[in-house]
This record gives sequence, structure tokens and C-alpha cells, in this order.
Amino acid sequence: KLRMEDKRGEEHIKLSTEYGGKTQLNLGHNVNAQRELRGEGAELRTDKWVSIRGGAGVFISADKQPSAGDRMLAMEEAIAQLENALGIAKSLASAAESAQALPSDTGNQQTLNDALKELAQPGIVLNAPQGVSISSPQAVRLSSGSASVGIVSQQNTDISALKRFTVSAGEAVSLLARKAEMKLFAAKGKIEIQAQDDALEATAKKDITVTSVEGRVEITAAKELVVNCAGAYIRLSGGNIELGCPGNILLKSANVQKMRKADFRVPPLELPEGVEERFTVKDQKTGEIVPFARYRITTEKGQVFEGRADADGKTASVYTALPESIKIELL
Repeated sequence: KLRMEDKRGEEHIKLSTEYGGKTQLNLGHNVNAQRELRGEGAELRTDKWVSIRGGAGVFISADKQPSAGDRMLAMEEAIAQLENALGIAKSLASAAESAQALPSDTGNQQTLNDALKELAQPGIVLNAPQGVSISSPQAVRLSSGSASVGIVSQQNTDISALKRFTVSAGEAVSLLARKAEMKLFAAKGKIEIQAQDDALEATAKKDITVTSVEGRVEITAAKELVVNCAGAYIRLSGGNIELGCPGNILLKSANVQKMRKADFRVPPLELPEGVEERFTVKDQKTGEIVPFARYRITTEKGQVFEGRADADGKTASVYTALPESIKIELL
């Protein structure tokens, strides 16, 4: 069904079909069957599916273009935002590197900007001068298959979770507060910090304060404990206590009692050791690496990981708590 109206002030075009549910393209002064105003502009709606496909790229913008007077791919505002975000990311990456923290991956973001300018490569550019909102009562996912995900804001970045907030990195995690403080609080429950396969270091330019408000402070070392200040030290090792200093030892006490020996042992803490493995997809007959192959990995406990290999035929890393057999299938 095609309806066209050229009455001044009510111009509109309606293209509609009832097949498979009501599907319509409404342009201009859009009205319902009773000629009541539904809205103005353009509307594409259907009770079924909508597919938007641009083999060379897709540009979606809420920026004004009066009287269609500019190019179809006029995206200067959007690209300016991307360049500004990249500049912020590069500046903070440099600050992180200076502080010996891990810098962010700005190389992939630069590649993205270059690809999206005038849609030089097939991509999607989405821009709105007053904001973009994405919401769903169900899951929302942001994913990059082989590069990085960059989130940049010129002001604040706020993440709120009513239940759990988890961060997992296959390699490293780095946090840097460039100008102000960093705070970590647990309003209920304890805070655990573990270096499960290496050292733990805490360093401050000024004071370090450790306080237990209602309990006690316990420091345990399996081999040796050393307290050192200006050359004076206390060393606890092998069941012995050694005191040394370049100056005097002053003991101020009402009484000093020497008693028989005593022993206080703390059970050793066992740290978990997970298993990580990454696999290379090869042709079974020729033995050649198969890049970008789709695969499914099933663990002994029934966990399933699906994905696509990278350009070198490598799968994503698979993590398990203990060594176990797995099955790999090509899809």
C-alpha cells in the first residue's frame, strides 16, 4: 500500500504492507488511520525483523544537516570526537608509562580512527551531539574479537553494579590515579590481596599506616622477617631474633622477665595455582596452520568455549583450576 499526501503542512509518504506483520516506511507528517498525528520525520517499523547492511560501512548521526546541504558521509563532528578521545588516551598512557604503570593500547584505537574516517574501511560510526544511551532489561555485551576495547571520557567514567563487579585479565591489570588519591573500601566483609606466584610490594613516598581498630595486626613470614630503619634492624629467622643498630639500644620497662623458650607457629597458606593453555589450529592432513578457524573447546567438567582463531591460528587462552583433558572441535 502506498499513500502520498501533498497538502501543505501535512506532506507525507507512507509505504506499507501487512505481510508478516505490519511493516511501514513513513516519511514527513506521519499520521495513523484516523489521520491523527503520530510524529514527524522518518520512521521505519515492522512487527518482524529489520536489517541494515552497508558493505562499505554504516554512518548513523543525530547531527543536523540543514536542507541536506552537505555530503552524505559528512562526519566531521563524529571524527573530531574520536580524535579527542584518542588524544586523551595517549596523554594518560604516557602518564602511566612515566609512573611505571601499564600504558593503554592506543595503537589499535589509532587504527580504528583511521578506518572510520570517511568510512575508509567497513565500519560503523554512531554519533549524537547530546548523548547516546544503550539499555536492555537483559544482558548487554561489548566485545572485540582480535583487537582492544577503548572507553574514554573527558570528565568522569562511572561504573555501578548493584551486585558484583568483576574484572579478569588474561595477562595484567594496571590502575593509575594521576593527580589525586586512590581508595579501596569494603563496607562489609574483608579485603584479600594475593600475589599467588610472585612478590607483593607496597611503597609510599611518605608515611605508611597499618591500623586494626578492634582486632590485632599479624605479620607472618615463612623464612625471614626483617624490620629496618636508618641502619637499625630486627631480624627474625630460623627461630632466632637478631637485633642490631649503629647506635644505642634503649629498653624502657617496669620489669624484664626471662622465661623458658616458646613457639608460635602459623599454618602455611596454600595459594591456588590455575592452569592456562592456548592452542594452535592446524590442518590434520597437511599440518599447516589454519588462521581464523572457528572452534569449540569442551573441558572435562563440561565447560564450553567457542571462538575464532587469530591470524596465527591461535585460540583464546583456556583457564581451568586443575589440569584436565579437553576436546577441541573445528566448526
